[in-house]
Amino acid sequence: MPKINAYINFNNTCREAMTFYQECFGGELSLTVVGESPMKDMFPAEHQNSILHADLTGGDFTLLATDLPGPNKVFSAGSIVLTLVCDTKAELERLFGKLSEGGNVTHPVMQFYAGSMGNVTDKFGVAWGVFSAEK
Repeated sequence: MPKINAYINFNNTCREAMTFYQECFGGELSLTVVGESPMKDMFPAEHQNSILHADLTGGDFTLLATDLPGPNKVFSAGSIVLTLVCDTKAELERLFGKLSEGGNVTHPVMQFYAGSMGNVTDKFGVAWGVFSAEK
């Protein structure tokens, strides 16, 4: 069964915000900077110091975030994407397909350095990121 998390989009305040949330809630904070990631060549110079991915995990919560606006700038600062963390790529593809019915695929399922992912806005207007560590 997949796990659902919130994924917050920030406008270059991700590091500050996630550090604040860590002070509030505790947990372990992991920050991946664009320029230090295997994906750095996919981004322009102005994004090299941005946070590609932040992960704050503690007890029973996981809060995810980024400084990047998403494909085609479809996410604005402060917007939240619900993320499905799937055990397998097959589960990812099944759920992505179901969420896509009547919705809008904003980023097709693709392989990236840490697994597979895709983004879709469902027929109710809810934005979803679907992830699996399995490539």
